[in-house]
Amino acid sequence: MNRTLFAACRRWLLAVAFGALPAFAQAGYFQWDVVQLPASSGASCGNGTPYRFFVNRTPFTRNTTVLYEGGGACWDQAACEGQGPLHAANTNGIPADYMQRLDTQAVFGLVTPFTARLDPFQAAPTQSWNMVFLPYCTGDVHTGSAMQIYSDSNPATPRVQYFRGQANVRAAAAWLRANLGKPNDLLITGFSAGGVGATATYAVMRDALAPTGRSQLLADSGPLMPASRTTTPDKAPSLLLHNTIRDAWGLDLPNGLVTSFAGRAGFDVNDMGSISPALALRYPKDRFGYLLFQQDATFSGFSYAKFYPEIAIAAATDPNLYAALLNTRWRYDIGKLRTVLDGQANIGYHMAFFRPFNNSHCLTIVDWSGTGIEEVGLTSIAPFVDNILARGPAPLRNYETDNSSDLTRPVSWVLTLVTLFGLI
Repeated sequence: MNRTLFAACRRWLLAVAFGALPAFAQAGYFQWDVVQLPASSGASCGNGTPYRFFVNRTPFTRNTTVLYEGGGACWDQAACEGQGPLHAANTNGIPADYMQRLDTQAVFGLVTPFTARLDPFQAAPTQSWNMVFLPYCTGDVHTGSAMQIYSDSNPATPRVQYFRGQANVRAAAAWLRANLGKPNDLLITGFSAGGVGATATYAVMRDALAPTGRSQLLADSGPLMPASRTTTPDKAPSLLLHNTIRDAWGLDLPNGLVTSFAGRAGFDVNDMGSISPALALRYPKDRFGYLLFQQDATFSGFSYAKFYPEIAIAAATDPNLYAALLNTRWRYDIGKLRTVLDGQANIGYHMAFFRPFNNSHCLTIVDWSGTGIEEVGLTSIAPFVDNILARGPAPLRNYETDNSSDLTRPVSWVLTLVTLFGLI
């Protein structure tokens, strides 16, 4: 148990002893409380069922972590129904007991130490904060504002897909402000699709909550790659993905997310990759951190596999060629991303090479073993997280260049068991 969490527990025990707290059950502290948003808010899951999110409160601080869950994406019927190798998660909605079920990645918040108050595997500086878990059930990386009908794989039973991610975030943010008030320090974070969502809707959540202290973003393995519509896919490999989702998810509609950034300093309406520098310019006192693996085979799959015929063919015939074709474009995109991020003084990044877990996708899930960069003396991402939260003198920019020993990089026994049993 870290010292901050130990101190919080000691204060709680003293408060109980002296009758300073209301009844535990009435207070709703240190437990996952479910919040169901009304249909009138515009919020819903992709199948039209109510959107639910979860809050774990503490009476000892007004600091708050908001975590965006990951889980794929979709823009066709099969993927929106949870079928195929690249599909969206939670296509049947979010049950009220989502945080307690053993068949979900969110179970008890242990998917990441940012939502596990007594995490047995990994300490995090925010484990004594209020925690908010935003599940993912819309297939639109928490950003969409559209409704589509897909019948491309099963015309007899079309899928009505509600891309309501942005409405879910706005409604959740409004509820949090009304019921928890303004936080002091605020961490907005997410992994995979949640990393994209945390970045793209950072302004929505931050402006609604209006923290009185510091605010920071930690986006894990969900990079918004530079991809201008004024160029071609050979110079911007993520362009075909961006064009597809802008149309499918209604990002350019009058109430769409891209439209909401129009006119902001640093934002190019033709390039969704300009969202990150635009945020840094809009909030110059905030700290922004981006994490990824250079060998990530999952996000690169979503980015390119359905858009480049040679990759689709290789996926079915030659796994090694498939991985190489993905990684070539991924590395090219990373190079462009670094150039964009380097241009802003309040942006940091940690780009390690590989870890033998989850296709080298996501650094903050379960625990942080195998996320370090030996050449700069880091055994994990912990110093990077501390730098984001504690505001070191300058953001860290860690990029691994020596990959000679990384293919045998060890991970914890916890990640080994998770991999063996296919829990994530």
